[in-house]
Amino acid sequence: MTNKVKIGLIQASNDVDGNEPVQLHKDKAIEKHIKLVRDAAAKGAQIICLQEIFYGPYFCTEQNSKWYEAAEEVPNGPTTIQFQALAKELGTVIVLPIYERDGIATYYNTAAVIDADGSYLGKYRKHHIPQVNVGNDGNGFWEKYYFKPGNLGYPVFDTQFAKVGVYICYDRHFPEGARLLGLNGAEIVFNPSATVAGLSEYLWKLEQPAHAVANGYYVGAINRVGTEGPWNLGEFYGQSYLVDPRGSMVSIGSRDQDEVVIGVMDKALIREVRNTWQFFRDRRPETYGAMSSINE
Repeated sequence: MTNKVKIGLIQASNDVDGNEPVQLHKDKAIEKHIKLVRDAAAKGAQIICLQEIFYGPYFCTEQNSKWYEAAEEVPNGPTTIQFQALAKELGTVIVLPIYERDGIATYYNTAAVIDADGSYLGKYRKHHIPQVNVGNDGNGFWEKYYFKPGNLGYPVFDTQFAKVGVYICYDRHFPEGARLLGLNGAEIVFNPSATVAGLSEYLWKLEQPAHAVANGYYVGAINRVGTEGPWNLGEFYGQSYLVDPRGSMVSIGSRDQDEVVIGVMDKALIREVRNTWQFFRDRRPETYGAMSSINE
């Protein structure tokens, strides 16, 4: 297996107003993203990650039960099955963030990981669920209305090209899970997001490079672009990027364009950095017990 792996990060706008039917959003977004995945594969991408709940708007801006209709089973839902066939056709790994329904009416913010032969490797469920007011108009990040906290731990998926971990959007503010993904063997961690200017943009290029350095792996950070009606919560500012274990930007996307961001990860650099900075050797887990026993 080669040390160098080409990564594709897909950022895109939502083309349908949130007042429209849920299925219309899904159909148009899936059509758009299939084209973008094909574009990424044509550019040589071997692992491709889409943005958070890619097949619609960021509906968590409001609390409306109609969006439960967007949820599907994973892996037996139609979108996962469709992208399994696409991954097999293109010979690419796909990290597919969708809205998951488990059983009758339990919902998670989830990413399925599909190997390059089309096989389903497993899923990650977002652990940290925000409930944050943004502005004075009632809009915000009302995710607790839609998602139960993840309960599958911090799995790492051994794909044909690299060992892949997933952390979703708000998770990125919590270093504990990022460290566990490193301990579990991740060579690259993807963070598909939906985040707007004015709230956390100043952290966008700070936290995740720090995770990459602290844990000696690559991070692929993905954010959508544009504004979404009728809520107009703010501008999704794009700037999806790949960052290496030294904290250096490998590639970065634009602020406001649908785009496939391509970058190359080098596993030899992971070994080099970890041999220099022995953070895993020198950690002292026996002294960290208070982290899980102290509640504020």
